[in-house]
Amino acid sequence: MSKKEKQPNRFKLLCQLFVSFAKIGVMTFGGGLAMLPMLERELVENKKWVTTEEILDYYAVGQCTPGIIAVNTATFVGYKQSKVLGAIFSTAGVVFPSVVIIAAIAAVLSNFADIPAVQHAFAGIRIAVCALITAAVIKLAKSNVKNLVQIIIAVAAFIIIAVFGASPVVVVIGSAVAGLVLGKFGLIGKSKEGEKK
Repeated sequence: MSKKEKQPNRFKLLCQLFVSFAKIGVMTFGGGLAMLPMLERELVENKKWVTTEEILDYYAVGQCTPGIIAVNTATFVGYKQSKVLGAIFSTAGVVFPSVVIIAAIAAVLSNFADIPAVQHAFAGIRIAVCALITAAVIKLAKSNVKNLVQIIIAVAAFIIIAVFGASPVVVVIGSAVAGLVLGKFGLIGKSKEGEKK
């Protein structure tokens, strides 16, 4: 393939990355975790740019690195597709709707925030966000938590965060260590790379 053919294809991919993440960004209410079902639908099912496992990996790394999870995930996916330019376009796409919308309503929001109808609308949105997150977690758990050891790790991680209020970073690192140790004994699933070897 010539350079002339590669350039338009890459530009098209960059535009697709921007538009896909802009669509995700404009439909996300409630932060990075609420973006999970939309990321899965757009990136895994529609575009097939990443797998469900990779989305979870990006979320896990995003929890341990500075910045917003949604932005970090967009950066990872963009980089995988088209290196640095892909990361830039994906990240720009996911933040673009928020910047535009917030800039448009920031000046007037304070005037309407105390109106009961507005408060009720936001309460409804928050409930829907909880439902979206729950549905995404159940779907991801079905495809990734498949044996007793994995169930124990998942339940332990939930208890450590929900009951004891531990940092997600600690839980992610602890789970990685548990995966390394248990993987030596064949008690936890291998990565795709490991299966190929």
